[in-house]
Amino acid sequence: MSTAQGQAIFRDVPASPPKKPHIGQRAWQARADYLYVAPAILVMLIVIAYPIYYTIELSFFNTPANLQLSQKQWTGLSNYTAILSSPVFWKVTWQTLVWTVLSTFFAFVLGLGAALSLHREFVGRAFLRGLLLVPWVVSAVAASYVWKWLYHSDFGAISAMLTAAGLIDKPINFVDNTQTSLYALIVVNIWKEFSFAMIMLMAGLQTVPEQLLRAAQVDGASPWQRFWHVTFPHLSGVSTVTVLLLVVQNFNSFIIPFIMTGGGPVGSTQIWITHIYELAFLRQRWGLGAAYAVLLFLIMMTLGYFYVRALTRGDESRAG
Repeated sequence: MSTAQGQAIFRDVPASPPKKPHIGQRAWQARADYLYVAPAILVMLIVIAYPIYYTIELSFFNTPANLQLSQKQWTGLSNYTAILSSPVFWKVTWQTLVWTVLSTFFAFVLGLGAALSLHREFVGRAFLRGLLLVPWVVSAVAASYVWKWLYHSDFGAISAMLTAAGLIDKPINFVDNTQTSLYALIVVNIWKEFSFAMIMLMAGLQTVPEQLLRAAQVDGASPWQRFWHVTFPHLSGVSTVTVLLLVVQNFNSFIIPFIMTGGGPVGSTQIWITHIYELAFLRQRWGLGAAYAVLLFLIMMTLGYFYVRALTRGDESRAG
């Protein structure tokens, strides 16, 4: 074999790929980066990781009101079985679902309608945009007290106006009636949240190509057909994110139910977050409240997973 033939053979043999460093080596090579983020990680461990761990641990203990936390008694899964077998849990869960579904649905629908209306050019659009942002920027505490006065059965403005107009004979007990109290609070929550949905969807409307809308109009598509086949598909991503954020917000709503009714009357406006507060801080049933909090945490983690999936869906499609 000649020297040239041997060199040709060696050139045809593929070179072995370089050996990748294992995880320990990569971590050591990036040690300077870890040092930069170490303070932030430490803070997160203190203010996030440890409370989560302690709440999970506390959920396995019984903490009667006459005992200190240092005297808690290990009970295993008894707190969870007590919750799932309690009729109060299922009542509160149903009220939480009603609160979340109705608040999310109507806030989204009103926000979508407002966004579509404000997307067009007309005189006074900027002023109307600022006016519709007021519910979102107003403090939830201030809004709760204002609506509490509006709903007042004796001195409320709503009953006074309806009585003056001859529509009702006597004031309506909006928040003092077990049949209407939850829905009265849902109205307040929708009023507070629809502005957020409006802002998100107005941003999404900026991505709808005007050329497609004009082409659909030239082809004879009706306004509804243009919305359903052109506008709404471009809003699917932002709509999913908006709905998920509203659901998370409504599951964690505390200020409006707590200030306006405190969960009453007779528990008719009690939802998960207010019930957890009542168990832990009013009844001092820390273990039971912690078990409730762990269940709520699992729900929030599930919603967070779908939220991250919705955010990264566009990136995955572009990468593919």
